[in-house]
Parts: sequence; structure tokens; C-alpha cells
Amino acid sequence: MLVATPSAVTLIGGTWPHLTVVSVIDILLVAVVIYEFLALIRGTRAALILVGVSVVILAFYFSRIGQLVTLNWLISRVLPYAVFALIVIFAPEIRQALARLGRRMAFTRASGEQADIYDDIVMAANLFSQNQTGALMVIEREVGLRTYVESGVAIDAQLSYDLLATIFRPSAPLHDGAVIIRGDRISAAACFLPLSMNPVLSTQLGTRHRAAIGVTEETDAIAIVVSEETGSISLAIAGAIERDLPVERLRERMGVLLRRYVPPTPLPTAISDNAAMLEESDDISLRASDSRSNPGGGL
Repeated sequence: MLVATPSAVTLIGGTWPHLTVVSVIDILLVAVVIYEFLALIRGTRAALILVGVSVVILAFYFSRIGQLVTLNWLISRVLPYAVFALIVIFAPEIRQALARLGRRMAFTRASGEQADIYDDIVMAANLFSQNQTGALMVIEREVGLRTYVESGVAIDAQLSYDLLATIFRPSAPLHDGAVIIRGDRISAAACFLPLSMNPVLSTQLGTRHRAAIGVTEETDAIAIVVSEETGSISLAIAGAIERDLPVERLRERMGVLLRRYVPPTPLPTAISDNAAMLEESDDISLRASDSRSNPGGGL
């Protein structure tokens, strides 16, 4: 027969609420870690790798239960090196997770100068869309893009609508690849970006769109893509892509992402070759009419 002493009751009563709170906090933290991990690898090749790792773990478990000596010996020899293999395999996801954690802990905001740059980009995207000119523009935010800048041609010039239009002119030598924008300057052009290996992406997305998604999977950059085939404008952020955006919608999204509102400005309209020829013929007809009405001309 057990008798509960006052000291034991006091001990249990004093420690039980504390243990309950600690246990709840512990469970919530583990749940958050698992959720963030699954959200990070969802829709990526890491999810398939995780399935393969789970199969290996189950095989090891059943080999221990079923006393499969040979399989148990093989997995026991390979398992110590699996940790290093997982680090190498999940290196991009680990970098992305650490970068995301650093951004949340820093509580930094985009500067006003960086937020003001997007109007020239929007106007350039509008021009490329009207002319069906392929373009890829990447805006650096908190995570540096030096690795990708070094893969292209260094420019380090003031960002402007005219410069973007010149770089992405089809006959220009730098129109292939991406332009990387840092602050209010164009750091480099013709840059190589990592292609996204996301298996759930549409097969209609070409290399330019996959490169835009790839760089946003690795960093917190913003990528604006203009399709050469259709002229549609897309915006990639955090490994996701928003397709077929109207120009005004692109302006709104970039204003939200860069945390700054700028009043809309008139967008330039592209003049087609037929319209230019028609305008020129009208000018010629007008001059001919003036010469007939005033044969003497001159003074």
C-alpha cells in the first residue's frame, strides 16, 4: 500500500504544470520545424529524394526485426556515411533555409533607393512585351548575387529604361542571358542562372522562365521574364512564377515586393514599322500639298 506524503504531493503538484507547458512548447517547436521542412521541399526534387531515404530507413528497420543479417550488415556499414551524402544532396535546400532564417532574424527592409528603381523596369518590360522581345531581369535584394554577376559581362552602369532597351535588342551581343540589377545600377548582363529542376513546372516553360525560377529558389531575388514567343510578362519570386501579368499588375506586384508605392507613369507605346511608314507618307503628302498651294515657296 502506497501512501502519498505531503512532500511528494507538493513535488508532483509543483512540477506537473511546468512539465506540461514545456512538453507543449516542445511539441509545437517540433511541429513547426517539420512543417517548414516539408514546405521547403514541396514540389522539388528533394521531395523525391526524401521518399528514397524513407524507403532505406524502413528497409533498415525491417532488416532488424526480421533478422536479415546480410542486409542489416550492409545498411549498418553504409548508414554512417549517409549523413554526409544527405548534406551534399540537400545543399541547395539547406542554403535556402538558412538564408530564409537569416532574413527573418534580420528584420531588414528594402531601402528607398532600391524601391524606386522598378518604374524603368516596368516600362522596359512593357516595350519588350509589345515587340515580343525575350528578356530576363533579376533584381537583387538581401541575398547577394555575386556568383551570377561574375558569370556574365560586368557593366556597373546607372539603371535606365534606354539602357535596358539597348541591352535586350535582338541584334545586341548581350541580349542572351540575364541582366542583374543591384540597387539603382545594372551590375552585369548576359549572366548565367541556375535552371529550376522542379518536376511540377509546366512543360510550356522554356529555359528563360526556368532560369528565372531557379535563381529565386536559391535567393530572395525578383525575376521579371518576357516571353519571346508570346510577349507575355511573368514574375518569379521564391521559386514560384506568376504568368501573363498585365503591365499595371506587374507594377503593383513590384510595388508590394519592394515595399514602396510609386504613382503610375505613362508607359511608352511601341511604334510598329507599318505605323512609322504611314506617318512618314503622311508627312510627305503634307509637304507636297504645301508646295502646290505655294509654288513660289521661300520668302
